[in-house]
Parts: sequence; C-alpha cells; structure tokens
Amino acid sequence: MQNNPHITLITPDAPVSADTHGGRTKCLQRLVRLELPVPRTVGLSFDAVHKIARGVMPDMALLLSPFDTGELLCVRPSSEDPDWGGPGAILNIGMNDARYLELSDRLGQEAAASLYARFVHSYSVLVARLDPDVFDEIGMEGQASLSAALAAYEDETDEIFPQDPAVQLGEVLRSMARAWEGTSARLLRQGKGAPADAGLGLVVQSMALGFGAGECGSGVLQLVDGQTGLMQLTGRYLSQSQGRDALDGGVEALFLERDPRGPSLEDLAPDAFEALIGHATLMRAKLREEMQVEFVIEDGRVHLLDGVRVARTPRAAVRIAVRLAEDGIITRQEALMRVPPSALNELLHKQVDRTRPRDLVGRGVAASPGAATGRIVFSAAEAQASAARGEACVLVRRETSPEDVRGMHAANAVLTERGGMTSHAAVIGRGIGLPCVVGATEMRFQMRKQMLTTRDGRVFKAGDVITVDGTHGEVLAGEVAMLEATLDDAFQTLLGWADAERDIGIRANADTPADAKAAKMFLAQGIGLCRTEHMFFDDDRLTVMREMIFADNSEDRRAALERLLPVQRADFTELFCTMAGLPVCIRLLDPPLHEFLPSDHAGHRALAEALNLPLSNVTRRVEAMEEYNPMLGMRGVRLGITVPEIYDMQARAIFEAAILAGEAGAPIVPEIMIPLVSAKREVELVKMRIDMVAAAVRSETNASFDYKLGVMVETPRAALRAHDIAETASFLSFGTNDLTQMTYGLSRDDAGRFMSAYVNQGVFPEDPFHTLDVDGVGELLILGAKRGRKTRPDLVLSMCGEHGGNPESIAFCRAAGFDYVSCSPFRVPVARLAAAQLAIIDKLE
Repeated sequence: MQNNPHITLITPDAPVSADTHGGRTKCLQRLVRLELPVPRTVGLSFDAVHKIARGVMPDMALLLSPFDTGELLCVRPSSEDPDWGGPGAILNIGMNDARYLELSDRLGQEAAASLYARFVHSYSVLVARLDPDVFDEIGMEGQASLSAALAAYEDETDEIFPQDPAVQLGEVLRSMARAWEGTSARLLRQGKGAPADAGLGLVVQSMALGFGAGECGSGVLQLVDGQTGLMQLTGRYLSQSQGRDALDGGVEALFLERDPRGPSLEDLAPDAFEALIGHATLMRAKLREEMQVEFVIEDGRVHLLDGVRVARTPRAAVRIAVRLAEDGIITRQEALMRVPPSALNELLHKQVDRTRPRDLVGRGVAASPGAATGRIVFSAAEAQASAARGEACVLVRRETSPEDVRGMHAANAVLTERGGMTSHAAVIGRGIGLPCVVGATEMRFQMRKQMLTTRDGRVFKAGDVITVDGTHGEVLAGEVAMLEATLDDAFQTLLGWADAERDIGIRANADTPADAKAAKMFLAQGIGLCRTEHMFFDDDRLTVMREMIFADNSEDRRAALERLLPVQRADFTELFCTMAGLPVCIRLLDPPLHEFLPSDHAGHRALAEALNLPLSNVTRRVEAMEEYNPMLGMRGVRLGITVPEIYDMQARAIFEAAILAGEAGAPIVPEIMIPLVSAKREVELVKMRIDMVAAAVRSETNASFDYKLGVMVETPRAALRAHDIAETASFLSFGTNDLTQMTYGLSRDDAGRFMSAYVNQGVFPEDPFHTLDVDGVGELLILGAKRGRKTRPDLVLSMCGEHGGNPESIAFCRAAGFDYVSCSPFRVPVARLAAAQLAIIDKLE
C-alpha cells in the first residue's frame, strides 16, 4: 500500500499532499508526525475518488488490509480547501448483525444497538437515498430504534440490510464520490471559489467508538473563541456519544473545563482533559494555526479523529493572526497574509448577526458595507427632520443626486431602486461609511404613494422599520440583531505592520471635515481627492450658489461668489488643520451647474420665492440650462473656462486657507486639481488665472506660500496627450470612474440594467465599474503614465477613482509605477493591508 499513491496508509512519510489527497488527509498526517493518538487512517486520492464516481472501484482487499477484521470504520471527505465542503461523514461502517452481537457482549445491548441504528440511518438516507422522513421518525437510540430502522430499510428496498463490510464500504465510497461530482455540489462549491474540476479525497479511518465501560464519549475543543479571537477554551463533550454529538447534546453535553454552570470533562476525566489541552497546544505551535480538535475518549484514553482550522469571523481572524505572530509562532508577514483585505470591511461597520433569524424582503447590489436599521423616509428633507428628532431612518430613493447628500448624511442607511457600484449613492455611501444597497429592482418603488412593495406582495410605507445590509446587498424587515464595529488593538497592530511593508502611498477621498477626520483616524497619508461640489449643498450655501447661476453678468456672479468665499475658506482651513500638514488635493468644481437647481415644480416655486423672481423666469432659465448629455457637457474645466469667476473664488479660498492653516501650525502646500481636462490649452488657461489669484493673495496678505497644480485624467484624450499636459501639470490623478465611462461609452448609473447579463455571457469578465479593466482602461493609464513621465520625470501619478481601494487596482498601480492610490476613508484600511500583501508577495518571488 505504501507504494500506491492513490490508496495510502497515513504514516509520517506517506506520499500525500493537500493538492492530491485534500486538506483533511494532509492534516491527519501532520498529527501522526507529531505522534498524537490518531486512529489508523487510509487516504484515497482525488484520482481514486474520481474513478469511483465513474464506476471504477479500488481494490477493496487492499483498502481494508490495514484494518483489523471486524473493525468499524468511518469515511470523511477531504477537499483541497475545507471551505469547499463535501459530503457528510458516515460512521460505524462494518456494523452488521454479527458485529452487533459481539459489541452487545462488550458494550451492552443498548450501546451496540445505538451504533447499529446510527449506521442504518446514515446508510439508508445518504447512500441508498431513501426517504429521510421515514427514518427521521424512527430515531437512532436503543434496540427499538434499531429494529424499526432495519425493518424500514427492508420495506423501502425489498432487501435485507447489507451485511458484508466490504460491500458497505464500497457503496459508501461510491455514494460520496458521486455526490461530490453532482451538478448541485459543483455549483455550490464554485460559488465558494472552487474550480469546476476541484478534486475530493476520502479518508477511511478506524472508529474510536465513544461508547462502553469507563469514561467514553466524544467532543470538540479549541483554544480560541471563533467569534472574538480571544484565547478561551471553547467546545463541548458528551458522554456515551460519537461524531459531533456533543454540539447537539443540549443540556446533556458537558463543559470542557470546570464551570459553575454545570459538570465538566475536567471534573469527570482530569487526565484525559489534561492530555487534550496538551495535544491542542502542541497542534497550535507545530501546525502554526488555531485548530479545532475532534476527539473521542474510550475508557479514559484520548483519540484525535480530526483537526481543522478554527472557523472564525473576520474580527477573530485579525486577532488570531496578530496573537500567533506575537507568540512567535508565525512571522508578522505571515500574519498579514492570513487576513483577506475584504474582511476588514466587517470590522469597520456594524454588521447583521447572520447567526440570528432575519426576514429577507429584497436584494440589490451591496454598494457600501455595514448595516443599519431605521424608519423609512422618501426624501432628503424627511431624513434631516428624522435626524433632528433623534430618530434613525433609512433614505429610500429611486436614485440619489447631489441634492440628496445632506439627507444621506442624516440617514442611517440608503436604499435605491437604480444604480450600481459606482452610482452616486454607492460612491457617497462608501465615502461617508453609510450602509447602502442600490439596484433593488425586485422591489417596487412607488415614490408618490411613499410605498415599497416586495416580490411576495408585502407593503412597507413611510415610517415602517427596515434594515439595510450593505455588506450582503439585502433588505430585511424590521429590526435585527447586530454585531458592533471592532477597531481594537489587534486591528491597529496589524495595520501598523502593514504600513511597514507596503511600498505605495494610500490617501483618502474626503469632501468634508468629517471625512477628513475619518481619513486621519484610519491613518491615510493625505487627501487624494476633495470634491468641492459637495460643500455647496447646505441650504444657506445652495441659495447663494443659485443666485450666482442666475446672475446676468460677471460682476453679479462675482458678488454672489464673494458671499461663498468665507464659508469655502473655512471649509478648506478646517480640512488643512485636520490633516495637520499631510498633503491635500482639492478638485475644483466639476458638475454641470444645473445639478444645483431644483428639478420639480415645487422646487422651482421655492427658488422663485428665494430669488424674488417670477416663476416663469425661473422655469425658463432652468429649462434653458438643461443639456442632452450633461456628463459630457459644460462641466469641469469647461465650466472653469466659460465661468472663470467660480475657479477664481475657489483658488482664493484655498490660498487664504493655506495661510491660516500655516499660522495655526499646520503648514501645507495645497494641491489644486483641474477636472475633465482633454487639452493642454485648457490647463494653460486655468493655470494663468490661478497664478494671478495666487499673486493677488500674496500681495494682499504679504504672505508666502506654494501650491501644486495638476490634472484629473478622466478623458481618453487626456491620457493619450499626457506628454503635452504634463508640461504645465506637476501631477496626474487618474479618475477611473469617468475614464471607464468614456472608454466604454457606458453610463455607470444605467449599466446595472444589463451588466449582469454581460458578465454572465462573458462579454465582460467583471463589471468594469467595480473591477478595473486592465486591458482597456488600464492601457490608457499606462500610456498616460509613460508619456507624462517622459515629459516630466518627477511627475506624481495616482489613481483616485472608486477602483483605488481594490486590491487588484493597487497591484496594477504598483506595477505601473504610481506613487499612491486614493479611496474612500473607510476603504483606507483595506487598501493598506492589500498594498502590504502585494509587497510581501513580490519579496517572496
């Protein structure tokens, strides 16, 4: 058998690996090498199991040769990755009438009958595929259950229960192999990330019974709490049991260590308890992992049936990795590699406790992680009113617009009918850490009636309570149990180690002082994108902004903007002081002016009253400003050139704020970014006016300051002509949201309607608004970077679109020689860890 690579007795030097026999088989070999008390075990390779599924059975005599005659066996699955699952274990193989009589003499009739009945039940349901309802009614304990189970099997199959152990084992192997290769099982594991052709190994192991004289039973034990990651002995033990009975044993199951709440294994069998703790501690040190031990005690002797990696929540994963590194069991680099960056999302926000009951009423795109409960409101004004009353609310909209930003800040969560990962609601939600589900098209949104109707006909009205789970894209009825956010010492320690490893800068997109404080809290290395338009939507500022838009000449526009200058200057001053000397990149006004105007009749009437203008004039002016395709119309630099007073005011506010921040002990060299550039001349015109404003401020204040001027590359032409643009720009920041839109000719707000079909049919490998298109958009980034640096070798390059926080995008930016990426504040920790992992991988290679 030792020379057979497909049927292998597990010894210290047996030729097995996780790639050929599965993770369970390899783990058992490691336990054997540690000379731990593991029952005799044979491993079947992936190839052997695949052949069994096709009807080619192994040499059963060879397979059974390591085991004693009459020895009971169990079979367990061994997939390459435990998370991929597999068929359920089957115990007590070899139980038959003759073995029942022998065990009755040794263990007693009731115990022997229970072993036999359990096997008949498992074999009937899992192997013979008989109706489980028939056997669920019978039970699995005692002689009466055994007689009923055997009779039921015979009634259902017109055959007596098989008595030959080799036949039993063969049928069990065939059943488990075919279950693994079935369509449902394949789709299920593919959903967990397994390849379609993932293999399954099988483990055939001698049974340690857990029944009999002396202290006998089974249990599970681990040294750490899988929910919190704290060191805490966890598990249960049940006398006269086998398998994982202890976990379902209710009040009969015992605690492991002494506990005032009830009896424990430590009380009952102190020597076995001490041995178990020793075995688990040795496994932790030598296997370099927190392990769950499945064990059986037979007359006081401990047998280890299995050792699996402790299932853990993301918050536990962080603490476990840090603790193992601090204990010297793994290196800091290994600790960093053991935590998936996406897992940090669940530590930064409240999460739905998915172990508790919940009532799912709708699904959409999981656009911004976290979960929140509140009463439904259908407008931004209602959200602000709820916040003023101290009531939690969920803002429900068809889709959000800049006018809704204040309501989003006031709400606890957002739910929209339309949109995708880069829609307005998604981008703002991630930026401010607001749970958000968009594209919930299976629910009917009736905004006039202020009603939501679910697919099953349930109706939710304004004031009804719902929960939005932005991590999983779910809408839940009512209030549900939550898990609190966890930014503990382990989290901070892990990210400190990450910063020591990574080799690319991580900044944050921050539009308000509150965003900047979040960025600072998550140790962002500055602000890579401040979108100034979000500063104009407060009610008092919005009215002045609208006066400027309705002004008939440059002087009137300048007069209105003079009233905005102090508040804009105060915003920038607070931003600079919050970042305390770290770089801040401010994008000048980008959206078209019509976004600051109301879109409905009631809004027109209110604006007419505020500006003291006839309603007809207001309506006519609003209609005149409408564009057929506003995202490609008069916005960004085009607005700055045609209405230059806006950028003049913003530049002055930035320079005066920089002076004030310097006087307050936070010196800064502000970075001013021009949006939507497509031609060198655009940059030259804006630069000329900004230089004039800078000279004026220096003259008026007698103060000295520096600033940097750069370009946000959002158009394909800007990327292609980067060598021209770099002549007058000190940095290029690639805005991949708009660049993706313009490269594909897709609206990110509407693409959700067909994107799933495109991805499913292989048109796109992934949603390009969610995962950077390295072949198309990526080629433009590389061209722009190379051409820009050919003109200016010290040109600073960055990515500031929503892609900036994705590990795949960070890998691309590192390879392309970018200086930093910028993402929403709550994605900064994810980006820091991802960047560290990429640097570690490069060092290993």
